[in-house]
Amino acid sequence: MVIVNLAAAPMSKEQVADLYLGRSDDCIPIDQPVGSGIYVEFYKKVTGRDSAQVKAIWSRLLFTDRGVAPKQLPNSAAVKKAVAANPKAVGYIEKSAVDASIKVVLSVN
Repeated sequence: MVIVNLAAAPMSKEQVADLYLGRSDDCIPIDQPVGSGIYVEFYKKVTGRDSAQVKAIWSRLLFTDRGVAPKQLPNSAAVKKAVAANPKAVGYIEKSAVDASIKVVLSVN
């Protein structure tokens, strides 16, 4: 589930993909640990890319100083807490972690 702060506007799948691939800086993307099941599933379903492709994209962007990689947090609870505290943050968590502190804008499960 892609989540945003309660005060944030809805987002399309394309907007979310652009954030996580460094093509937009409208919001602050928050990532799960690289290689985790939810990380792999999120990038495959939202961006259509696997972990190696995502790493290559960010390596190129960081090398050319054209972006800041999404901040990684250790788990869904930490992502949910960060998103709930920041109106500009976007994250993704398991469906079971969704509660009233955040708003779901896209279901990827």
